[in-house]
Amino acid sequence: MTDASPLRPGRRRSEDSRRAILAAAVELVAEHGYGPLTVEKIAARAGTGKQTIYRWWPTKADVVMEALVEKADLHIRVPDDGSLAADLRGFLEASVALGRASQVVAILRALMAESQLDEAFGRRFREVFIENRRAALRTVLDRAAARGELPAGVSVDTLLDVVFGVIWYRVLTDRALGADAVVGELVALISG
Repeated sequence: MTDASPLRPGRRRSEDSRRAILAAAVELVAEHGYGPLTVEKIAARAGTGKQTIYRWWPTKADVVMEALVEKADLHIRVPDDGSLAADLRGFLEASVALGRASQVVAILRALMAESQLDEAFGRRFREVFIENRRAALRTVLDRAAARGELPAGVSVDTLLDVVFGVIWYRVLTDRALGADAVVGELVALISG
């Protein structure tokens, strides 16, 4: 995300403070889980005041979500290798690799749970995180559609739902994404 967060107006963020806050949130979730995480603990770990955090993010969940969006944007490329199978495989392999990291799984599960409990956060989670990931994969699928590679009679939105439905189901029920076979199976299912 950029320094001009759509969540809170006000003074421009210090990039060093922002990075320290995001890193502190991820470290604390990895060490203690999401439940005991507080803005006060994030601020103490990051060496900032809690007012700084509240000025830039409305809740602890938003801090963690921004950290996760940055991780996803950094580690999951949007490949353009010339075929649906290759591009989808590249996207899914990177997604699964990141999703298998124990701290990422914990964050994904916690944010999904929080999005079910807090309606306002749920909207932000869908708009910021879910739509960010769907937009990345949509790029892959739109390129494939332009090349005539998508299955006939199936919309891009349905294909997005299938891919992310499998990923979220595995994250929420298995605490991991399972065997490497899931990537191959999704590629075979979608690219035929």
